[in-house]
Amino acid sequence: MEQLFSSFTLLFSFVFFSICPCLSSSSGLHPSVAASTFLHRNSTAVSDFRVVNRRTLLECRDPNPFLQINVNKNSSLLSNEEWVTVTVSGVLLPLENDWIAMISPSNSNIRDCLESKSFYVQTGDISDLPLLCHYPVKALYVNSDPAYLSCEKKECRKYNSNGRCEIRTCNATVTFHVINIRSDIEFVFFAGGFLTPCILKRTNPLQFSNPNAPLYGHLSSIDSSGTSMRLTWISGDSKPQRVSYGNGKSQISQVSTFSQQDMCSSSLIPSPAKDFGWHDPGYIHTAVMTGLRPSSISNYKYGSDAVGWSDEIEFSTPPAGGSEELKFLIFGDMGKAPLDDSTEHYIQPGSISVIKAMVEETKNGTVDSIFHIGDISYATGFLVEWEFFLNLISPLASKLSYMTAIGNHERDYVGSGARYQNMDSGGECGVPYETYFPMPTAAKDKPWYAIEQGPVHFTVISTEHDCTPNSEQHQWMTKDMASIDRSKTPWLIFTGHRPMYSSSLGIVDESFRSVIDPILLANKVDLVLFGHVHNYERTCSVSDSQCLAMPEKDENGVDTYDHGNYKAPVHAIVGMAGFSIQRFSPYVAGWSLVRITEFGYVRAHATRNELMLEFVNSTSRAVIDSFRITKS
Repeated sequence: MEQLFSSFTLLFSFVFFSICPCLSSSSGLHPSVAASTFLHRNSTAVSDFRVVNRRTLLECRDPNPFLQINVNKNSSLLSNEEWVTVTVSGVLLPLENDWIAMISPSNSNIRDCLESKSFYVQTGDISDLPLLCHYPVKALYVNSDPAYLSCEKKECRKYNSNGRCEIRTCNATVTFHVINIRSDIEFVFFAGGFLTPCILKRTNPLQFSNPNAPLYGHLSSIDSSGTSMRLTWISGDSKPQRVSYGNGKSQISQVSTFSQQDMCSSSLIPSPAKDFGWHDPGYIHTAVMTGLRPSSISNYKYGSDAVGWSDEIEFSTPPAGGSEELKFLIFGDMGKAPLDDSTEHYIQPGSISVIKAMVEETKNGTVDSIFHIGDISYATGFLVEWEFFLNLISPLASKLSYMTAIGNHERDYVGSGARYQNMDSGGECGVPYETYFPMPTAAKDKPWYAIEQGPVHFTVISTEHDCTPNSEQHQWMTKDMASIDRSKTPWLIFTGHRPMYSSSLGIVDESFRSVIDPILLANKVDLVLFGHVHNYERTCSVSDSQCLAMPEKDENGVDTYDHGNYKAPVHAIVGMAGFSIQRFSPYVAGWSLVRITEFGYVRAHATRNELMLEFVNSTSRAVIDSFRITKS
């Protein structure tokens, strides 16, 4: 899991690795990449591909006159989402490390780049000049076409006088999933793999047919009434647009954006968000649909006559706070993965299966809302990946209230005011997160809030901000939980990102736990849900690391906690929704009852007398853990 580094540690590590190039990683990266791996392990996903745009720019010494790369399209214009087929032909010697990059914007070149080596330290590679200023959006090895290395797709380029072929070349075809990111793109054919790349050929630029199109609309609740819903979407156009909904109602959007100057950076090590990971976010539109009915179905579309309109989308409002029932899904650490076979900067391998399973579950109308508790997109300074994520969750978030909590990969960066001094956000410092996912918070960079849906009060905190006694967040959470009307919302769920109890070593911040434990106990919190650790774990009724009560089996063999005789909250880690699964330590504390290392999400059903939770495996769709909390 993430290591916490102070500014002193960063400075020491940089100096140490700079003067001691004898240390290198087993992957064969430049010694300075090993330094970057040490500094940023699991935070900005150091890999061969991650540092490819800081390699020295080379043109391949390839006199091959037959070589071509082409996009198999009748038009140079791209739709909002499509599969693009790219063909390389005329290859004399297919090699395993030949690859194709998708670059955006297409005019990226070294002339746009900062020429001081010192600016590239955070990438771990301080070559003389970078390969490309803008990070390749994605890449595919050409051998993803299984016929490439064996040259099964061949053509003769030269015949001898006897009609026999003297020169044969090989072809390959690969397919990229492309979404509208507004700036034009090109495909570049490289040799040399990610470590020693050189350019062979480039396609002509391709443009999106409507870079101003309204895209990636997603919903969230603004209060506990269930009568208003916020819709947020992206467009390349700065002029206000509108959402049309219900029977002729409409609301005009408010428009915002952010720039490279809004990103955080260190004077010692500039951030990806500030430099090579930057991608223009366009304009973020948000509008609040009012006059809705709780627990009802309606329709909306968004955009304008000038830029076009989205499809009409059916959506559901959540139940009002204090009503009888709530069905919701909750998980953390999902991120995204490419729908094609490409490599991206940061891939969460379980995310696709989890999203597919949840989309299937929501089709029957039995889900009221969704909670994603931290580590949202894992863009970590590579801004285009927010849009990959928004596209991926659209089938869910466009139809249901999609509530979020901030995580370390959205907020943390050295010297930015975050509680933990590491580089996990890649310089984003919460700015893209709060712009894309406006929650009902009091102010910017105060990402804590409370909301009620059905019989449940949710207290949503930021584990990445100060919550020590006398801090603003501590005072807020204490006041919030003390003021709950438990006759209206009998269930109190406390949630955020970093856990208080985990069997994975080196995870828990003891000072955080010592501050929060007494508040939870004093306010009779029923259930505590966190992510951050990439597995599933459930506890007994625990406080101060002691089991104060154990569940009993009901007639169906389901663990049941009796909160009619309240002793302490139940904790569960639900960070198994996408990021590579994390194994447990062999040393397990007595408070840990269930530990599972599989991808999935949690399905919850709350009535006034019972809170039922089920861990659903996203591949098999089977329930592999379930428990109940009752108030008899």
